Amino acid sequence: MVRLFVLLSGLMGLTGVALGAFGAHGLKNSLGHLEDFPQRIAWWETAAHYHLIHSLALLGTAFVLTRVSSAAATLAGYAFALGICLFSGSLYVMTLTGMRQLGAVTPLGGLCFLLGWACLCIAAYGMTPPPAP
Repeated sequence: MVRLFVLLSGLMGLTGVALGAFGAHGLKNSLGHLEDFPQRIAWWETAAHYHLIHSLALLGTAFVLTRVSSAAATLAGYAFALGICLFSGSLYVMTLTGMRQLGAVTPLGGLCFLLGWACLCIAAYGMTPPPAP
């Protein structure tokens, strides 16, 4: 699991930075003419923000798994990855397509984020300090 979550963290971080940069530099050229562009760019910024934060949460989860074998930590990693896909993914697609009904998916991603953080707390409770040198 450690390797998987570090890999996912790197992949999600890479795509988060790339999509954030596209939002900052490319969206205005392709969507700037739309009347609801300010709302769409706000969606994109929120998506990229949560995308990057939870990419780091995945990395933290991998670290926790090096300290404790925990089903809660494993669930946290999967919840963070799924949350990025559902929360940020739905906002990215809403921005590009204007399909506001995708907003119904976004809270499911938010619930995944909450689950991930709760599971990380549970996993931390089971951790023991490393041995003294």
